[in-house]
Amino acid sequence: MSPRVSKEHLKQRRADIMEAATRVFIEHGYEHTTMKHVMEAANVSRGGLYQYFSNKEDLFEALLEEGLTDEAEETELSLEKTDSYWTLLMEFLFGEGGKPNAGMDPLAPSKLEFFITGRNDERRRAYGEKRYELGLGIYKEIIQAGQNSGEFSDKFDSELIARSIITFVDGLALDHAILPQEKMKLEEQSILFVDYLKMALEVSSS
Repeated sequence: MSPRVSKEHLKQRRADIMEAATRVFIEHGYEHTTMKHVMEAANVSRGGLYQYFSNKEDLFEALLEEGLTDEAEETELSLEKTDSYWTLLMEFLFGEGGKPNAGMDPLAPSKLEFFITGRNDERRRAYGEKRYELGLGIYKEIIQAGQNSGEFSDKFDSELIARSIITFVDGLALDHAILPQEKMKLEEQSILFVDYLKMALEVSSS
């Protein structure tokens, strides 16, 4: 009789697989990554991998879902305790510290590749729209809260500004995927975009 495996062990093994998969997708990109790559990186058998994910698309969607779910939960907690919605908005855009820099989500090119190559696939397109709406909701909620508090101007609709943020981030992802890093001017573009947001929201603080 086989020993029973605890739920905690199964949960941890799934997390280990996803962590290994993230490294593989960063190294190879979405299209060139195979389940065999993930098996080797996670040091699991074929059966061990397919126990959790039926194919590469399922695996990548799980990575995307995990990241977005974490952000959504973090937004709810942060909105309750923040002293500055501008600071909160900058932290969601640029990470801890909230300052424009030359850093970039290393998984961004693979995410872009996933959605562009699947633009004619009904399932992937539907998932992309769902993910977009969730991301849009996060930025919109922060901006709306800032407008309601009086910290931000309500001259422009919160959803419109939120959409411009997503367009900017996705544009950087495209640059990151096709241009050498020294040609991106990522930090300079980010600083300029922050100035745009300050003007749109009429924020005087830095």
